[in-house]
Amino acid sequence: MGKHISSSTLAVQLAPDQVTQVQNSLLAWYAQEQRALPWRMTSDPYAILVSEVMLQQTQVDRVLPKYQQFLAAFPTLEVLAKAPTAAVIDAWVPLGYNRRAISLQSIARQVLAEYDGRIPDTIEELLKLKGIGRYTAGAIACFAYHQQVATVDTNIRRVLHRVFLGLEHPEPKINDAQMLLLAEQVLPDGQAYNWHQALMDMGATICNSSNPLCGKCPLQESCGAYAEMSQYSLFPSGTVLRQLRKVAEKKPRYQAQPFTSTNRYFRGRIVDLLRSLPDHQRIPLATLGSTIKPEFSEEDHAWLQKIIDGLLKDGLLDVTEEGVRLP
Repeated sequence: MGKHISSSTLAVQLAPDQVTQVQNSLLAWYAQEQRALPWRMTSDPYAILVSEVMLQQTQVDRVLPKYQQFLAAFPTLEVLAKAPTAAVIDAWVPLGYNRRAISLQSIARQVLAEYDGRIPDTIEELLKLKGIGRYTAGAIACFAYHQQVATVDTNIRRVLHRVFLGLEHPEPKINDAQMLLLAEQVLPDGQAYNWHQALMDMGATICNSSNPLCGKCPLQESCGAYAEMSQYSLFPSGTVLRQLRKVAEKKPRYQAQPFTSTNRYFRGRIVDLLRSLPDHQRIPLATLGSTIKPEFSEEDHAWLQKIIDGLLKDGLLDVTEEGVRLP
């Protein structure tokens, strides 16, 4: 596919014709196949911030109903900033990873205090907000303020890697810094918004991680991974998933821990229990332990304290000698 990766400059040399063909094909596909998502119907930086935080580690179909409910409860950044934290957590359930709700409210409060209630419009200023990383900063700058900037999430990385560099197995061919440079190189002039939305739709619906639907892909003729897979007699028989497993390094299997035994599970149980308490009521740690874990014993105190410390660090608890409650 005419690529050359330079380790000294972190630059990826690409064939201009391939870049142009990919840009034209993907944008044309997106114009016909784009998903109707509510956060694409607005340029409100606050609404886009909410969607981006919700979409971290959570699938679109789970976010859709909660996104509308959350904005109904907290329609503006100021309302969110001034709301009781317990109410924010309550509105977030059952998306999981409740610390994201705390982080979102913290961002709202910081914007209110330091930016007069206006979410910044540059990546540099957005990165000064605690809890916002490079992808989210780029997404807000692009989707809310329509800036011509590149940003990379999991779906974007997968699609760009497969199309321009080939298979990401057994190991990715470039690191995160190089991938951002690649994303900047292939960004079509004046099309940053549609380009990123198209890449995310492609990664979510066709170029997925486990079993990409190459037969339906508009980038097939330009795709480096597709060309590589053709060597393995992939088409017309077999699936991409099986072939990816053939060329991927075999990694040792491990026995997954049951979710109901994980600290994440018990974190969720603690938050759910505290949500059920009357306002400002606390529960002693000893009572908390036996409530969330019937077989709780003296040996579990250190384990429980570690979970409490983690929840406290994430801003999900208020702790005193009398016990714990939501903030």
